Amino acid sequence: MSTVASSPGTLDISGTPTVPFLRLVSVELRKLADTRAGRWLLIAIGALTLLVLVIQMWVVVAQDTHVTFLDFLQGMNTPMGILLPVLGVLSVTSEWSQRTAMVTFTLEPSRVRVIGAKLVSLLVISALALAVGLVLASFANVLYGALSGDAVVWGSVGKYVVFYLLLYVFGMTTGFAFGALFLNSPAGIVIYFVYSFVLPGLFALGAALMDWFETLQPWIDFNTDQNDLIDGTIHGVGWAHLFVAGLIWLVLPLAIGVWRIRRAEVK
Repeated sequence: MSTVASSPGTLDISGTPTVPFLRLVSVELRKLADTRAGRWLLIAIGALTLLVLVIQMWVVVAQDTHVTFLDFLQGMNTPMGILLPVLGVLSVTSEWSQRTAMVTFTLEPSRVRVIGAKLVSLLVISALALAVGLVLASFANVLYGALSGDAVVWGSVGKYVVFYLLLYVFGMTTGFAFGALFLNSPAGIVIYFVYSFVLPGLFALGAALMDWFETLQPWIDFNTDQNDLIDGTIHGVGWAHLFVAGLIWLVLPLAIGVWRIRRAEVK
């Protein structure tokens, strides 16, 4: 039985072990902060979150307004909910804008594993952002009680943690999905902001003008459906609305984006 020998002067790398998945995740996490845009975006998110909470604290104490822990969580969500998805867009588009995709896919030929590592890194960032936000909101709530003399109200903290983690995961992965669709940073960011700030208004206008569209809106308006997570009031059919709208605005763009990345020509 004959065997085929490798050609002289060639290097057989077929037996080279694959890069461990956790190492890929750690590399993707570093990429989020290594680029100038990503680094400054992370700094801006932290600084704006702290600034919003300080302003909120000053306003409620000056006006003697009674607030709860959930109110500070909602204040914290304002900058994070807007800017974290931009990081999701940049996590995938920067490979093409910075021309690092060729290096990435040479070191790890499996594009599916790279995409998976990017998504896991976004989940990690979502959890870290939530942890930072919880610490800041908790400190603000305690400080509010000390300055105002009112009772400190925490509410259902465990439920809030789950809801806000879902918010950040939805935001980051939706940003990633739009970035994967266009593989272009400006296009991905603009489309995400249109989806976040323009589309809900158009849906609300349609619901106000047409009775049939008012019934349809909760099933297709993924952004507005997430408001019940922010308020901590989602229940029953609200979860069904969130699921169906999520299939349209998150799962479908993500699937098309993954398909495109797997077939995109790397230059």
